[in-house]
Amino acid sequence: MCRRTHQDMGKIQMVDLVSQYKNIQEEVDNAILNVVGSAAYIRGSEVKGLEEELAAYLGIKHVITCGNGTDALQISLMALGLKPGDEVISASFTFIATVEVIALLGLIPVMVDVDPSTFNIDPKAIENAITDKTKAIIPVHLFGQCGNMDAIMEVAKKHDLYVIEDTAQAISAAYTNNNGETKKAGTIGHIGCTSFFPSKNLGCYGDGGAIFTEDDEIAEMLRMVANHGMKKRYYHEVIGVNSRLDNLQAAVLRIKLRLLDNYKGARNAVADFYDNAFINMEQLSIPERNPQSSHAFHQYTLKCNGIDRDGLKDHLAARDIPSMVYYPVPLHMQDAFINNPSFKQTSLPITEDLAKKVISLPIHTEMKEEQLILITETVKEYINSIS
Repeated sequence: MCRRTHQDMGKIQMVDLVSQYKNIQEEVDNAILNVVGSAAYIRGSEVKGLEEELAAYLGIKHVITCGNGTDALQISLMALGLKPGDEVISASFTFIATVEVIALLGLIPVMVDVDPSTFNIDPKAIENAITDKTKAIIPVHLFGQCGNMDAIMEVAKKHDLYVIEDTAQAISAAYTNNNGETKKAGTIGHIGCTSFFPSKNLGCYGDGGAIFTEDDEIAEMLRMVANHGMKKRYYHEVIGVNSRLDNLQAAVLRIKLRLLDNYKGARNAVADFYDNAFINMEQLSIPERNPQSSHAFHQYTLKCNGIDRDGLKDHLAARDIPSMVYYPVPLHMQDAFINNPSFKQTSLPITEDLAKKVISLPIHTEMKEEQLILITETVKEYINSIS
């Protein structure tokens, strides 16, 4: 039986942003006060500095910050000049933002299945879904590791399609292609997008996002679309939006960017602990790691085999241990799409099966070994109780 308690180890949380802040409090507080004292809140030096530093970190020519990760995706689609009725392929096993923006712009979302082991979009499913209306692919690097970008880029090149990488969960991960070249997530396709939502691996203290590209022409269009369609003030060349990262958030992100690789290391240490605890348990499948991609472990997601996932979740909750299900209802089964006459109804058996079996355990940069021991012992306690 599991005899450990929460005493002396602190409350277990899915993400502990308070403890993370306390470790950088003095530097963050000073940075925020400097921005407030300057009264430069929009498009100031902190935003410019973040864009330059993030571009250097990613090894990409252009970084354009914006209001949030959903805006980053929308601006990217707008900048590519896609027209209503054009089809965009993405995964159903992800958060709605990725597919929501496709429908919002009058484009047709085509959702396909994922790899059952890595949870990332299946390149063969992409190929099978392509029609003469297909214009782009949005692969989501789910839970922190890159999808099969060699195969995805090969399909895109064959059919002359744009690739917009959604790397909101995988910032800092890197992918090594078949030629041995390593690139950061979000820098392989034509455009990369990320979110700076507070719980993300690189998160601010509000909303924020960014877009990456190596292409000068695409970058110019992205900047215009994000700024009311302007290149020169009060001269609007295209229809755009108003989506800006503020100077306060940029100041925080510049500090956390310098720690991003340390944060990734801490998350990987947590994942290693979980792996070692569960590796020989047939009732659980630990996350499969793509050998071509490093892992940022935005989430640590187990797959339950022949056991009641919801029973495990309830067992953890009864002991004050949080867990999450990402995602309980696949996007292609959401009312928003089922009730949309332009959406093509489909069955995605792998995605539908995963939605019933996956469970994510707490993982963040400040976790203590005592907490990890309690979590893993509690999971084992449940499995032993039903064996």
